[in-house]
Amino acid sequence: MLEINYIKANREEVLKGLKKRNLSTEVLGYVDKIIMLDGKRRALIGKIEESKSEVNRLSKEIGELFRTGQAKTTESAEKAIAGKEMVTELKRMITGYEKKLSKIETSIQNHLYELPNVPNSLVPSGAGEDDNEVFKKVSGELPTPGGDGLPHWELGIKYKLFDFKLGTKITGSGFPVFTAKGAALQRALISFFLDKAIKAGYTEIIPPLLVNEATARGTGQLPDKEGQMYHAEKDNFYLIPTAEVPITNIYRDDIVNAAEMPIKMVGYTPCFRREAGSYGSDVKGLNRVHQFDKVEIVQIANPDNSYDQLTEMLSHVEGLLNDLNLPYRILRLCGGDLGFTSALTYDFEVWSAAQKKWLEVSSVSNFETFQSNRMKIRYREGTEKPRLVHTLNGSALALPRIMAAMLELNQTSEGIRVPEVLVPYTSFDLIQ
Repeated sequence: MLEINYIKANREEVLKGLKKRNLSTEVLGYVDKIIMLDGKRRALIGKIEESKSEVNRLSKEIGELFRTGQAKTTESAEKAIAGKEMVTELKRMITGYEKKLSKIETSIQNHLYELPNVPNSLVPSGAGEDDNEVFKKVSGELPTPGGDGLPHWELGIKYKLFDFKLGTKITGSGFPVFTAKGAALQRALISFFLDKAIKAGYTEIIPPLLVNEATARGTGQLPDKEGQMYHAEKDNFYLIPTAEVPITNIYRDDIVNAAEMPIKMVGYTPCFRREAGSYGSDVKGLNRVHQFDKVEIVQIANPDNSYDQLTEMLSHVEGLLNDLNLPYRILRLCGGDLGFTSALTYDFEVWSAAQKKWLEVSSVSNFETFQSNRMKIRYREGTEKPRLVHTLNGSALALPRIMAAMLELNQTSEGIRVPEVLVPYTSFDLIQ
């Protein structure tokens, strides 16, 4: 959520940045509406404070008349009565002002919730994913699959690694069941990703998989992605779409010591997404599922060096893909494809050798103060006034498409080779 003072002080810059997102005129109009409503809010607060001050003055004056016995005289008695009537009227006015103030504050809050983050100056203009900028790409020719060149969904059946029909029987489409060496490979990837993050200084967190509304709103999933989240309505809990949601909220309403930053956390969780509206080849096999495993890295950072931390996170994810020997590229998302809460996002895509296309496996983002303003996560440096932190997160990594690309790339006539870094976790190096 954007800060009102920032919007007021940087109106032109805010509008210029938001236009990169190709927002409607109505949404862009929220900027001036918020500024206008904030002016009314401040005016009402002034009237309330002035009226309360006058109530206090009159009450003291009336009390003094009674304390000294002056209220017994006709003139003073009339003055006391008039004072009481004025106090009653002022209190009535204060009640009216406070009702108006409450409505205005609710309206401001609602408009702020509908206004996305302002893109960083590095974010390119563009309408959608086709306009994303290739930030980095591996050199050389893209590899072709070995063996029979099968797509991963056929390899899953051939080697009994995962079963979509069984998942449909148990739950519904988009819920694969991993079996035997497929399950072992999943567990190996999770352990490998966690171990690498812990060695990089991240503290492991095992968070709840269901969160309350305040938590989902804090990281920006609500109201923006409400339609994509599974909602347990009876208890008003939401199944998490990513570990970012519960892990970042650990510090909600906290003031951290500047010396503790960056605070680096990592968590493995299953993730749940409705993915409504997806269809075609993009949803085939493991390309898009409703439940999937993911390791997430999260940082609470000092605004002065949060972009250095973003670079560090990019290097971490890049290192994982290099360790797995997967061809990849890094995209810098354009304004039209940038997430609602993000100021700057880099997507990592791996090459699917059998499908002959790029598959997104990670998004690494800096949200600046957008999330921390919602969650009121602040830091204090010495005796200075608390300031909002910057929050960052990234997938390190999401498993389904990693598994898909890994199986397709490593198939041979003898079987599927297991990447060398995973063998200590699987205890086998070939799936036959």
